[in-house]
Amino acid sequence: MRYCTKCVYPSLAATPMTFDANGVCSGCRVAEEKKTIDWALRWKQFEELIDEHRSTSNYDILIPVSGGKDSYYQTHVAKSLGLKVLLVTYHGNNYLPEGEYNLYRMREVFDCDHIIVRPSVDALIKMNRLGFKLQGDMNWHGHCGIFTSPIQVAVRYKVPLMLWGEHGFLDLGGMFSLNDYVEFTAKHRLEHALRGYDWDDFTDAGLARLGRSDLAEGLTAKDLLWAQYPTDDEIADVGVRGIYLGNYVHWEANEHSKLVVEKYDWRPAQQPFERTYRMFSNLDDMHENGIHDYLKFVKFGYGRASDHACKDIRTGVMDRTVGMEMVKKYDHIKSRRDLERWLKYVDMTEAEFDRICDTFRDRRVWRIEDGRWVKDNIWGDSSAYGPVHTEERSTTGRKQKVA
Repeated sequence: MRYCTKCVYPSLAATPMTFDANGVCSGCRVAEEKKTIDWALRWKQFEELIDEHRSTSNYDILIPVSGGKDSYYQTHVAKSLGLKVLLVTYHGNNYLPEGEYNLYRMREVFDCDHIIVRPSVDALIKMNRLGFKLQGDMNWHGHCGIFTSPIQVAVRYKVPLMLWGEHGFLDLGGMFSLNDYVEFTAKHRLEHALRGYDWDDFTDAGLARLGRSDLAEGLTAKDLLWAQYPTDDEIADVGVRGIYLGNYVHWEANEHSKLVVEKYDWRPAQQPFERTYRMFSNLDDMHENGIHDYLKFVKFGYGRASDHACKDIRTGVMDRTVGMEMVKKYDHIKSRRDLERWLKYVDMTEAEFDRICDTFRDRRVWRIEDGRWVKDNIWGDSSAYGPVHTEERSTTGRKQKVA
């Protein structure tokens, strides 16, 4: 295990990342690009691109939104340009009260049409269980919904231009350069956001094909219509194109959150999270900063506090020493209130949860010493984090699947 010498990211991260000869991660190097970019020119390029897509019918632009600070900022920018905006939300059933408040105010605050896709509760509970058991991510359905429902709506309403916020893998890990002007692709959705799985893998027929009929929940194609990505021909007929606002404006979440709080009375979390210090991120799923993020720690040995500290170190609002303190304080926490709520939600025992978690530990991070899981830390020593609950082994925690 290596750690970036500028931020706090480990060399084995959930996002594609490289390290240079000085031990600096690609995420930090891409963040440094922001200082050299002519943002006035980028804004002009953005305005020209928008003008090319202004329509005389339907909508000028579609924005996938969760109701979070970024959603408000994206919509704020689009409305400042006088665009007719269509908002689209995938609702995974576990919003925090503050997140729900922010989401439902968007229609009124911005005077936009707003389509909210809400799968059945029964299907979502089953998808929580399946995502956890099949690939160690109970929120897989959320990634799928976010990167599917808006594209379905764009095809249906014939809206060619979609506006995303920042490219997450670029922003966190430096997967691309800001000079690449990367856009949304079906390839990124399937291979990275969904890690090689698609909706049909979660049906009983798909699980049988994968040799995992033991996980069958009775789901069929009709239960997962919201998860089915449009065909290439359907997308081409409309000319759907997804651009990232982060390529055209200096993206800084701390500044965006201040703006939307002051201008639109957007609400951050009212109760501190147990696994991170930030109060304005991931309000659309109460488990995102809790049990979902704990699974990342179990698999890769780091969590949301590392993500947030890296962003703040790169921006300059936190130094690396404080960032390391945040990692030490939060990353390993097993959130009790969050876990208990989720276990009740999916009808699972903690013993079963722990046993399944252990099957997804990456052995490049974790080793067993005296019956406990041990890993190396950024502050220079090794620590034990909980007992071994199973003898099953997983090398990467990722599915290997042929096309």
